[in-house]
Amino acid sequence: MVKLDDKSRIEAEQIIMNEISVVTGNPSIIKGTGCAACHVLFKVKDLMHVSKQDAADLLSEVLLDNKPLNNEFISMVEQIHMKARMIGTVFAIKTRDAKDRYIDSNFKNTLSGLTSDASVYGTEIVMRRLILSNIALNIAQNLGVDYHAAMEELYYYMRKKDMETYEELMQSIRSLLTKRGVEKP
Repeated sequence: MVKLDDKSRIEAEQIIMNEISVVTGNPSIIKGTGCAACHVLFKVKDLMHVSKQDAADLLSEVLLDNKPLNNEFISMVEQIHMKARMIGTVFAIKTRDAKDRYIDSNFKNTLSGLTSDASVYGTEIVMRRLILSNIALNIAQNLGVDYHAAMEELYYYMRKKDMETYEELMQSIRSLLTKRGVEKP
């Protein structure tokens, strides 16, 4: 992880502010289904000559410490990903407080649901859901498709390669659970 000294913080902050301004002024630089947040992240990476993970850490730290910049960043992301692409516009037009309440509610409900499912159905089932959700999310992000479409594509693939995907999934679950000191399924 990059040590965020004053010089690095100022440099990262300047890059982030500049790229938010560039993207906001010319949204067409984010091509097709490209990602506005990734654009800023990779500018930090390239201009500061750091790894992608270090750039992500720098971006997170700067945005965490600079609330006005964080607000500009999320507004840019919402403008590109929701309003301009006409996806999630009902969410995008809400006030920041209403958005935060919605996210908070979903955050707490999801954690509660996972905990409840683990106690009723077992850790293995919850791990399966989490892994499949993560794979589908990666497919959606990489292809620029809806999460539900990505999940259906994943299920189609898994049905097609039933035993192979089942074994790989179970091996991953066992590996994850044993690494945390949890009993094997």
